[in-house]
Amino acid sequence: MADRKANAEWHGGLKDGKGKLALGSGLFEGAYSFATRFEDEPGTNPEELLGASLASCYAMALNATLEGGGTPAKSVAIEANVHLGKDDSGFVVKGIDLDAKAEVDGLDDAAFQEIAEKVKTTCPISKALGATKITLNAKLA
Repeated sequence: MADRKANAEWHGGLKDGKGKLALGSGLFEGAYSFATRFEDEPGTNPEELLGASLASCYAMALNATLEGGGTPAKSVAIEANVHLGKDDSGFVVKGIDLDAKAEVDGLDDAAFQEIAEKVKTTCPISKALGATKITLNAKLA
């Protein structure tokens, strides 16, 4: 299996500093800062990237599971909402909400819900986020 890389830099203080991150593939490079993470300044942040990782992993795993069960999806769309907050130790990802919509012929809602919940705990990124509460709202389109 392949190893994947990413890198990040940070220059300056917490509130006035600037950072840059890049995917090892070279397909994405972006700026981040205190304001892009904790305020509404344009740019990226670690939580957004975490959400993208989980959403894309979940979409592929859900599709693969449906296909393996003989009911391939026509489409799968996932949105991840990552909740950053604080606790006694400082900033923490308090949870991630996944909204999943899939168009699947020949599968009833009860069977879809069972598959969707199973995939939530078995996709590799979900496993890596084992300490994070992940909720799922899954719907057949």
